[in-house]
Amino acid sequence: METRIEKIKQQLQSQGYKLTPQREATVRVLLENEEDHLSAEEVFMLVKDKYPDIGLATVYRTLELLSELHVLEKMNFGDGVARYDLRNDSSHHHHHHLICVQCGAVDEIMEDWLGPLEERLEEEFSFKVLDHRLDFQGICHRCIGKGKEQTAAPVKSRIKHS
Repeated sequence: METRIEKIKQQLQSQGYKLTPQREATVRVLLENEEDHLSAEEVFMLVKDKYPDIGLATVYRTLELLSELHVLEKMNFGDGVARYDLRNDSSHHHHHHLICVQCGAVDEIMEDWLGPLEERLEEEFSFKVLDHRLDFQGICHRCIGKGKEQTAAPVKSRIKHS
């Protein structure tokens, strides 16, 4: 974790920002809950447990700054809530998601399957792709196994990585 915090500190410094204690607390919460795709409010509640004096506005500003600097990805899985996911150091692009419309579970695809498409876009359209995201919406293996794929209305629950 300390290595990733140091890398984020360097990313901030290269853009003229400091890793303040409040920003570091926010980053630590994101690292500790990396699989959960937390909302700003969830991040705030977890940070506040450790740093009671921190304000919601500070957490929002930190999340927005980290998003602008591409330290994390701001996402919406169709439930109207912005969620945050740290970018992976090992890949050029953000990973992709399988979103269950029944239970709200989110599974991650860590491989980048769109490389050949990016190459084709550059060749045929002279378009240099800087980033992309791919989200699939459907019914997860857990719901199919429980026979929930017959359910008409999707559940709008807290989205978790499963």
